Amino acid sequence: MTSKTNLAINPQRLWDHIMETAKFGATPKGGIKRLTLSDDDKKVRDWFKAQCEALGCKVSVDSCGNMFATRPGKRKDIQPIAMGSHLDTQPTGGKFDGVLGVLGALEALRTLVDMGYETNAPIMIVNWTNEEGSRFAPAMLCSGVYAGVFTPEYAYGREDRDGIKFGDELKRIGYLGTEPVVTARFQAMFELHIEQGPILEAEAKMIGVVTGVQGARWYDVTVRGQEGHTGATPMERRKNALLGASRMIEAVHQVGIRHLPGVASVGLIENRPNSRNVVPGEVFFTVDLRHPEESILDEMEKEYHAALPRIAAELKLELDEKRIWKSPAVKFAPELIECVRKGAAQAGLSMREMASGAGHDAVYAARAAPTTMIFVPCLDGISHNEAESTTLEECGAGSQVLLNAVLDYDRKFA
Repeated sequence: MTSKTNLAINPQRLWDHIMETAKFGATPKGGIKRLTLSDDDKKVRDWFKAQCEALGCKVSVDSCGNMFATRPGKRKDIQPIAMGSHLDTQPTGGKFDGVLGVLGALEALRTLVDMGYETNAPIMIVNWTNEEGSRFAPAMLCSGVYAGVFTPEYAYGREDRDGIKFGDELKRIGYLGTEPVVTARFQAMFELHIEQGPILEAEAKMIGVVTGVQGARWYDVTVRGQEGHTGATPMERRKNALLGASRMIEAVHQVGIRHLPGVASVGLIENRPNSRNVVPGEVFFTVDLRHPEESILDEMEKEYHAALPRIAAELKLELDEKRIWKSPAVKFAPELIECVRKGAAQAGLSMREMASGAGHDAVYAARAAPTTMIFVPCLDGISHNEAESTTLEECGAGSQVLLNAVLDYDRKFA
């Protein structure tokens, strides 16, 4: 095999593959609903496996459904350099979140194969299971198992809102692999992703050189009052769980406002019995707190914990609250960040350093091996939305920088 430099990916081919896979779970509004371990998730997994095997990769699946496609390198004595992200989406997700990281990596690998370029280290593409956490909480579940944060048993026992268990669905779609989760090891990990925010677009920068990810904490909250007839229950005698929840949601919002650039959000709410003429007796909602600094996130959590019981007591409501996930702030590997800088410069692309506001599988991968991320812009910073949009040029730029960065890192093993 020959050794070539300045290998150029094919942006149109990458774009075509993104559009092709968008058919698996396509929504009427142009997005994707491809929930973890759904039938559409199986379809895109099967597609990905076939594409990788056609390139001569060995594809393995671990016991949490994480997929690893590996192309051998010149050296057999070192672990692979990994690229990848996830293929699951939000219920009203877009075409690029996660998908770009997997298919951009596939395009980079396809370019190596097309040009007959043999790397020193093996090259691996990873498709992590259940990054989104929209069906099975928490997010980044199976990269978390890989990193030792969660046990496989914990993952298997996670239930969706219909009471269906993760482990049962993994088996149902045929992706309960036989390899233990720790089998497929890598020495470094690069994850390409859309920014999911407005900074790159606002500053007219093509590449985000990601230095770390802010910390995140998730909570489940249940507020209980008492159902009553809306016509016959006097206002002063009501125990309105929805009223309490609404005040709590406002209190959560104010926690975020007081700790910028931190954020505090309520994204899921269930009102029961949800009848127009019944005073709500129970409300369930979720809370998401994030900040780049752990010490400030601690303060945000303290304020959140003080506000909810106070509101419940004022309205004579019962409160159940628990933290279901904690992801500390992460600093990425300096040597990999430098590879991304050099990769963007080699491609002649504008760049800026930035931290990620969203959580990614790279958060947990960083516990297992040196890791970093590459961002490209998305229109108006919109993500987790069917309107999510990124251009062919931006996707191509990200995949090119990914390839450049991986090859730069690989040169140390010559």
